[in-house]
Amino acid sequence: MSGPGRKVERETEQRLKGCDEVTRSFDEGQARIEALRCLLCKDPTCVGACPLQIDIKAFIGLMADGEYDRALEKIMERNPLPAVCGRVCQYELYCEKECKLGKKLPRVAIGALERFAADHGTRREAPAVHAPRDGAPLIAIAGSGPAGLIAAYDLVRLGYRVRVFEALHEFGGVLRYGIPAFRLPREVIDREIERLRQMGVEFVNNFIVGRTCTLEELFEEGYAATFVATGAGVPHFMNIPGENLIGVYTANEFLTRVNLMGAYRFPESHTPIRVGQKAVIVGGGNAAMDAARWARRFGCETTVLFRRGRKEPR
Repeated sequence: MSGPGRKVERETEQRLKGCDEVTRSFDEGQARIEALRCLLCKDPTCVGACPLQIDIKAFIGLMADGEYDRALEKIMERNPLPAVCGRVCQYELYCEKECKLGKKLPRVAIGALERFAADHGTRREAPAVHAPRDGAPLIAIAGSGPAGLIAAYDLVRLGYRVRVFEALHEFGGVLRYGIPAFRLPREVIDREIERLRQMGVEFVNNFIVGRTCTLEELFEEGYAATFVATGAGVPHFMNIPGENLIGVYTANEFLTRVNLMGAYRFPESHTPIRVGQKAVIVGGGNAAMDAARWARRFGCETTVLFRRGRKEPR
């Protein structure tokens, strides 16, 4: 699919054959044309709708002038994960929803432009930061998901020493275990984390704050503060008969087995997943859709059940 305001996607038949990324990045010509569609409104309501308050008008204006590196710098004034957000942020519910061009024409593809700036900006190294001053406070961050990574970015730019602790063997939190590679390639996560390393953030894996080391022990070791970024990933059960039967998974477990542990490559990987010829997904949110898309890739006849109408599945 292509055209003004539209994503470029792989054909449906191709998607079922693996976990290659579904949505493709704009090429330079497409990005420039899309940026030139922006009205550069005097009162850009898209900025107010952005959870991170990115200066959307400014970075799209720079892209319209072909200043892709400067556009990326402008985005990263507010967002340390532009390649991630350009792929998985629900911009159609936020900035793009407020695009004034959308009153008569397709809205500007703000998310796709952010992704292009992140993927194709030639200046991919970390933003310059001052080395932490002597005696700068050391901050512990528990969790390396989006909240932990953004906190690390903000703190290191303020001159603090920052160390991120992750309970799992891979960094990224829900970006790694919750979102499939066909939506968010692993190398994109790795690149964003490597940029933070270059800025001076330290990362420690296989470390459970509260078990490996308690909060009290961290303070005794000299940490000035701890930012708890452990996520909100506790699954909800329906409390109905049969929900504990073999073959019934929470979305958390199913997606973690597949996304993090590589169950789709079993027995090459050591983590199995039990799927049959038919799969039922209960729910209509992002996790449900990701689980349904994986089920189709496993060859299952897949049905999604949700309690709202077809136009309001979330």
